[in-house]
Amino acid sequence: MAHLRLLLSHSRRHPQPHRLLPLFQFSSDANSNSSSAPRRPPPPIKPVSYAPKPKQEAPPEESAAPPAPETGRGDHPPLPRRPQQQPPPPPPREWTRQDMRYVKDAAPSISPVSYPTKVAPLPEFRPADGEAEGAPGDGLRGEGERIQMDAARAGRSIWGVPVEEEQVPYPTIIPVVKRPQKVAIDLVDAIRLVKTSATEKKRNFVETIEAHVMLGVDPRRGDQMVRGALTLPHGTGKTVRVAVFAEGPAADEAKAAGADVVGGDELIEEIRKGGGKLSFDKCIATPMFMPRLSKVARILGPRGLMPNPKLGSVTNDVSGAVKAAKSGRVDFKIDKTAIVHVGLGKVNFSEENLRENIGAFVHALLLAKPVGLKKTSKYVGYVKKFTLSSTMGPGFPVTIPSLSVAADHYNKVQVS
Repeated sequence: MAHLRLLLSHSRRHPQPHRLLPLFQFSSDANSNSSSAPRRPPPPIKPVSYAPKPKQEAPPEESAAPPAPETGRGDHPPLPRRPQQQPPPPPPREWTRQDMRYVKDAAPSISPVSYPTKVAPLPEFRPADGEAEGAPGDGLRGEGERIQMDAARAGRSIWGVPVEEEQVPYPTIIPVVKRPQKVAIDLVDAIRLVKTSATEKKRNFVETIEAHVMLGVDPRRGDQMVRGALTLPHGTGKTVRVAVFAEGPAADEAKAAGADVVGGDELIEEIRKGGGKLSFDKCIATPMFMPRLSKVARILGPRGLMPNPKLGSVTNDVSGAVKAAKSGRVDFKIDKTAIVHVGLGKVNFSEENLRENIGAFVHALLLAKPVGLKKTSKYVGYVKKFTLSSTMGPGFPVTIPSLSVAADHYNKVQVS
């Protein structure tokens, strides 16, 4: 206590401002005069002020001097404040289909982009070999020398003998020369010309007179199929080998009529194992053998030997079918190009016999005219072109009126 009093007395003698002096005075007076002296009022409390919070929009510049800090509670400087961290902005909300329906121009707009046009640089000028930049006439001079060398090379000589090079003409286009179309002639004249052309060139065999008819039908349509058979009045001129698929009495009738091959299941098995070798030109079968012929249909079908009821080769009258095949029965059918090909005799036939055979074929061709072919007359629109030729000779077109006369003559002979 004595020390405290000594300190207070010293301070009174030498007054100096001290921040703890009011506190000591208050405590010493309270301890000394607590019992006797009245209490002194407490020292006044100074208000404390803090520095204003800086604005975020305009932060203070670094070059400017910082403001003087205000002291509070004595001489203590204010503590530095931590900068407040702003919360991150929320992520942008994605557009949904429902939002896009009610918001106009919600999609981001795409601005057009234009690029500058590029121009290719011109090629750099380079003088030719041996041509100087400053002498433009040197190139022409070199070209003249080259022409002179070519001319001298053309008249060169070998061992003193001048040799002339062959002058090749400039190629030209050769026009295609079309053969003049033959004019249609009468049937009798066409038969005479075919026989003459066949006898001029000697062959090792007797040629066949063939007819090629172009029809005005569509072979892709089923209702315009042309197909038929006929028996030529004077035969085909060649020996026909006939095979008959029959058993029992039908087989005996076929042998009596002159069939070359007669058999049943054993004949079918022989054809199936024969490797494609056949010993006949025509096939005739009874209706009971048609299901059994399915085993050899792949062999007989492509060769046109499969029996067909439409052509009369499937019948119970075996003897009549064999006699018709032997006497010159001919089958014809249209191909993919709407043309009928058929043989109507041999070159050694007489002109009258050939004319009657051709008339019989034209008559059968008219009978096979399809019902689906409308808006045509008897010949016009159906028979477009009729050509007569030999096996290895040229063809001669025939007029339609002469064919009509031959067909009418055959029809009258048959009726009488």
